[in-house]
Amino acid sequence: MSGLDFEKPIIELEAKINDLKKMGKTKKIDFEPEIKKIDQKIEKMKNEIYSNLTDWQKVQIARHPNRPYTLDYIHLMTSEFIELHGDRLFADDLAMVAGFAKLNGHRILILGHQKGRDTTDNIRRNFGCAHPEGYRKAIRLMRLAEKFHLPVVVLIDTPGAYPGVGAEERGQAQAIAENLMEMSQLKTPIVAVIIGEGGSGGALGVGVADRVLILQNAYYSVISPEGCASILWRSSTKASEAANALKLTGEHLLKFGIVDEVIPEPQGGAHRDPESVASQLKKSILKNIKELSSLSTQELLDQRYEKFRCIGHVLEAKA
Repeated sequence: MSGLDFEKPIIELEAKINDLKKMGKTKKIDFEPEIKKIDQKIEKMKNEIYSNLTDWQKVQIARHPNRPYTLDYIHLMTSEFIELHGDRLFADDLAMVAGFAKLNGHRILILGHQKGRDTTDNIRRNFGCAHPEGYRKAIRLMRLAEKFHLPVVVLIDTPGAYPGVGAEERGQAQAIAENLMEMSQLKTPIVAVIIGEGGSGGALGVGVADRVLILQNAYYSVISPEGCASILWRSSTKASEAANALKLTGEHLLKFGIVDEVIPEPQGGAHRDPESVASQLKKSILKNIKELSSLSTQELLDQRYEKFRCIGHVLEAKA
């Protein structure tokens, strides 16, 4: 298993257990007492490390290469998924996947950013950084979902929208801005979930929703910790300090009213038990869709407007 720096002591002990098990089989020696002691040590270490994670460590877990991505959750949570392609203007962006599916028998539109598992796949998926075609594909299908009165589920996992010259020439900023406007007026329930990275406008471009949920070790921020550190301290090595200052984890976002619910993860992150996280996520999505479906269209739009209008505080200086 790929490990993060702060997980190395745990991984070393887990490797030691595997070595003892192999040696026990080969030489027919019983190492159970030693394995039990190491297991106890691992559990103690896990409790100490994972119950005191810093914001920067949570960012690292959100970026873990084994973490479940959008298509993983789609396959774990839904049935009869039919992927749809293209923005009907330029191309099909593989960094944004979308299609119709059934969630516990309910027909929905589900879409989200998709990263790759290896270098080749990551290049195809542009490392989860969508082009304007991705955002146009997303809103095209959301309009289709609205036409058939189907709820929209969005899974957010991106470092940010792709900032390349070609993307800018084809209207990246305009595509995101139009999504913000159109999603705010979409006459169907929208539930968005930050499942990993929630980077700036790239995340917000599909994040205007009636309910915004976040996984425990995911983050949602106007800028990456490295980007913030480069601006404030002229050095990306201060990323951990920047992560703490940005207040970008679910715990902080819930307090600020930016997200509505934090979904727990197993010790070590969602990659340790994707099935249980998908099950929990499915329950939360269904619960929120049920609540939103009971509202009239006007109530839905009014509440969505108020939700985003009330984010943040304005301080006025006295003369």
